[in-house]
Amino acid sequence: MPDLPGVYQFLDGLGTVIYVGKAKNLKKRVSSYFFEGRHTSRKVQVLVSKIVSVKFLVVSTEAEAFLLENVCIKQHQPRYNINLKDDKTYPSICIKNENFPRVFSTRNIVKDGSKYFGPYPSVQTVHVLLDLIRELYPLRTCHLKLDSLDIASKKFNACLEFQMGNCKAPCISNQSVEEYDENIAMITSILKGDLSTVKSAVKKQMQNASAELRFEEANELKEKLSLLSDFQSKSTVLTSSGNVDVFCLIKEGTLAYSNFIRVSEGAVIYTHTIEFASPLDDEMEDMLSFAIAELKEIVGELNKELIVPFLPEVEFEGVTFTVPQRGDKLKLLNLSEHNCRVYIAHRIEQVEKLDPDIAMEQRLISVKQDLHLTELPYHIECFDNSNTQGTNPVAACVVFKNGKPSKKDYRHFLIKSVSSSNDFASMEEVIYRRYRRLLDEGEELPQLIVVDGGKGQLSSAINSLEKLDLMGKISIVGLAKRLEEIFLPNDPTPLFLNKNSFSLRLLMHLRDEAHRFGITFHRKRRSSKMLLHELNHVSGVGETSVEKLLAKYKTISRIREAGYEDVAQLIGARSANALLESGFFAL
Repeated sequence: MPDLPGVYQFLDGLGTVIYVGKAKNLKKRVSSYFFEGRHTSRKVQVLVSKIVSVKFLVVSTEAEAFLLENVCIKQHQPRYNINLKDDKTYPSICIKNENFPRVFSTRNIVKDGSKYFGPYPSVQTVHVLLDLIRELYPLRTCHLKLDSLDIASKKFNACLEFQMGNCKAPCISNQSVEEYDENIAMITSILKGDLSTVKSAVKKQMQNASAELRFEEANELKEKLSLLSDFQSKSTVLTSSGNVDVFCLIKEGTLAYSNFIRVSEGAVIYTHTIEFASPLDDEMEDMLSFAIAELKEIVGELNKELIVPFLPEVEFEGVTFTVPQRGDKLKLLNLSEHNCRVYIAHRIEQVEKLDPDIAMEQRLISVKQDLHLTELPYHIECFDNSNTQGTNPVAACVVFKNGKPSKKDYRHFLIKSVSSSNDFASMEEVIYRRYRRLLDEGEELPQLIVVDGGKGQLSSAINSLEKLDLMGKISIVGLAKRLEEIFLPNDPTPLFLNKNSFSLRLLMHLRDEAHRFGITFHRKRRSSKMLLHELNHVSGVGETSVEKLLAKYKTISRIREAGYEDVAQLIGARSANALLESGFFAL
């Protein structure tokens, strides 16, 4: 199970949910039930003895897990969740569907067209948020039915809230409908997650109070600001989306995965993931249609609205498809994709334990598809240049075989034809030398070359491959650091891969390993040059003595630490005396 927050369900042999729990870390929490001697409670021992299978749903935060646990307990009424079988609900914020809407906290959801935000795990957070909203946008709190005709006939009188400045008294036409609705629009925006307006206002109030030496008030405002910073205004596990089904689709190599989430009355109540083979280069739309049909067989009738990442190829009778761009529905789609990726990682881990070679081949198939290669990249080589303001230019080549570093095949290069800081020319030289030698020696060529850099470095590398008549025989890409852009030959538009995809992670690993290997070599060479420079300027110390010192001690500091006697034994008393007289080290 993943080391992520979420909710887990224990099922018995009949498939009945017998316990629902929340966890900050699903793996640790669930595994704790199965440690021998861990539980002394008879109730827990009986519970564990009846567990046949476990289901889980990953969420973003522990607070969301807390809320979802409550929803699942009410949905399934598990036998062993005795303490949470009451009708307790968590507070939400309601914008009432009425003229001059009221905004208030409630635990009861009434289907009358009102807007509900939440629920929230902390009542204190709700109160702080409502207090701040009322300070920024004074609203009415009375239960009067403010009909426009009654207001025009002056049926109402302003109350104490108006006298105290808590309400602008729309009941006596002191505030227009347009102004009030603008305030409600701002409040709606805040409740949807845009807290920047509120936070800046509170920060300004805090600074003013501090400047006027009202430190107690400033401290209260600071606490409010802290609560807002920690506040998550909208949970993705309970939404205003009503009854919908959510489907996502992810393709990895020859396998495809689809996650299904069911939302009932705005609450996520069920999730399931399937995998199926897709050996041909099927269209994503076709695969999504297949996945929906398969999941329909498992879950039964679908809701009338299906949230999908793109429209499927086949229409389904009685349902409409929504491809969300923002808001709650996009959050639900992201949650579905997150659960799907957790499932994929879990399956790959299982396959790796049974047969690592098969798992890696599946991953390399995904690399081939993502980078539009003609062959599986069993053998990949990556190049990186290093220099210090144009001095000591070197390059590194790292080799990965079957997706893993093959360190015995790593190579360093001293740049010979370039004296200045010219990455393009250095890359062209190194690529030519590397593959000229492999061709001359009849060695195996890689299926993929990765160069660290953008269009310039890639073009330089391509020049060398063309000189060697290797273009088209070896695939090559460039990886730019700034945005992890992937450049392909003859394509001006960079390719962007999902940050969680194995393909991008593999390319980044190659690039970082080449950079590490190159920097290490560059530092050693620079250090050696500095040592040579210092020793060669000492009169009486010849080249043979310098070579002996370099071979044994490597650095100046180590020579000095060795002392006169050890150095004299290595290079002779005459040369050691010359170093001593030059002030290189003291007796």
